Amino acid sequence: MRHFMHVSLLLLLAGLSGLSFAGSQLEEPLSNSVKALMQRSVSDRAVPTLTFATQEEGQAWLNEMSERLKKRIPDARYREDFLRTLHYEASRAGLDPQMVLGLIQVESGFKKYAVSSVGARGFMQVMPFWVRSIGAKDHNLFLLRTNLRYGCTILRHYVDIERGDLYRALGRYNGSLGRPEYPNLVLGAWRKHWDYTPKTWNNIPKNI
Repeated sequence: MRHFMHVSLLLLLAGLSGLSFAGSQLEEPLSNSVKALMQRSVSDRAVPTLTFATQEEGQAWLNEMSERLKKRIPDARYREDFLRTLHYEASRAGLDPQMVLGLIQVESGFKKYAVSSVGARGFMQVMPFWVRSIGAKDHNLFLLRTNLRYGCTILRHYVDIERGDLYRALGRYNGSLGRPEYPNLVLGAWRKHWDYTPKTWNNIPKNI
């Protein structure tokens, strides 16, 4: 109970003050195979789509998340574009979109042009060295899709390194591996603000 209250207090203070808890991914050597895989991922040019069993389920998710996000991103058109892009990028990386929303809340407070004290940029606070390592010179980390694509690709890389352990992967993402504060904040934000269970779910998805 004390642990839950501590996480809730940190989330409350962050929300009231506009603070984020951005850290920094650490630049480490990548094997040629991993580097090639990540390069292919960040070069994706497919049109972002919501992938649900039915169009109705996709629209229900979009409506619900849009309502929850309204205070943080007031512009309705941009908010929908953000959510469609986030769902696509998270899903193609094998990540839960609602968890990624929790990460963005903690990392940047949904501020598109956020820059941390160590230079991490955008919604998902991506370090610029990733552009040099796996991207291209014209990749702008303040662009919506570029930032989400990099962020989801990087987190997927860390999940793979940690053999599916999301808690440790989140620590790596924030540059605080071994410390509980950041993973607890992300998981707490996910559960408190972005948890979502569809009413029905079929095995065969459709793009909408």
